[in-house]
Amino acid sequence: MGRIFNFAAGPAILPEPVLEQAAREMLDWHGCGTSVMEMSHRGDEFIGIAAAAEADLRELMAIPANYKVLFLQGGATLQFAAIPMNLLRGKKSADYVNTGEWSKKAIKEAKRYCAVNVVASSEDKNFTYAPKQQGWKLDADAAYVHVCTNETIGGVEFHWVPDTGGVPLVADMSSHILSRPVDVSKYALIYAGAQKNIGPAGLTIVIVRDDLVGNALPTTPSVLDYKAQAEADSMLNTPATYSVYIAGLVFQWLKKLGGLGKMHELNVAKARVLYDYLDQTEFYFSPVAMDDRSLMNVPFRLKNEALDKEFLKQAKARGLDQLKGHRSVGGMRASIYNAMPIEGVKALVEFMREFQANHG
Repeated sequence: MGRIFNFAAGPAILPEPVLEQAAREMLDWHGCGTSVMEMSHRGDEFIGIAAAAEADLRELMAIPANYKVLFLQGGATLQFAAIPMNLLRGKKSADYVNTGEWSKKAIKEAKRYCAVNVVASSEDKNFTYAPKQQGWKLDADAAYVHVCTNETIGGVEFHWVPDTGGVPLVADMSSHILSRPVDVSKYALIYAGAQKNIGPAGLTIVIVRDDLVGNALPTTPSVLDYKAQAEADSMLNTPATYSVYIAGLVFQWLKKLGGLGKMHELNVAKARVLYDYLDQTEFYFSPVAMDDRSLMNVPFRLKNEALDKEFLKQAKARGLDQLKGHRSVGGMRASIYNAMPIEGVKALVEFMREFQANHG
């Protein structure tokens, strides 16, 4: 069987050129006689790999010099605790925007460390939109404002940057980092799990402004202290070496492609193919508000839910896999991350048309 079109939300599809290069270098990386998986993280070879990956990420995202870039572990989930531990700085509360399952998880964890003010929520419409900022109830004395800028499960994306005044803006960008250009200077901290648009599971990227480093709670474990990790070049303990290596290859692939501006053009074109079809049929529908639709995660439903299992069965037989929606919301979801070629989206739409013709 050849390669399928993998629409999984994460761990997700990787660029084929990256996988091919990794395969070529599996047993012997650049003539050193060993695999990257076997390298000491203290050796010159891996230190060079990590340094190159950071430099390429800084170039791709135009990260200002006054920001630290950390290659950590534990996923975005561990950052739900690390953020209040590092960013409270003596303050008692933080503002959170609730736009779905990942926002809710971040809020739950933050409540262990501070009072949480939910400044806006889209729960009233089952998390199908991003709340407009004019309705937010921000606290000028909050330690920070947290937002999940792309909800993987609900398929809701912020296509604008919140204005939080002088309060640091923190963003979970796990599901759409590197999908388009971002003005990093408008954020105090950006974090993302790697397993969607960056590389394999096991790596977490944290981009944090210098002035927010060095203020961790006294009870903060060393591995969660941004200052300790920055001083150790993200190697306070053994890092996720192979995940860092693959991430570096992905960064190089993006640079060869033309950078994040070019990637955004391709992502818009891919998403349009699927959304245009959803908007002209009554057999399927998108539950997300049109202005807030994600370019990366596209949930959709069949009007007749009794056909869901048959749809998934036939799609899988056609090499269109991992289309089942998250268990918390049901339906279908196509995750069309950077590495998904437009041919995959077109194949999905072609199948959807045929399925509708046979069952409509």
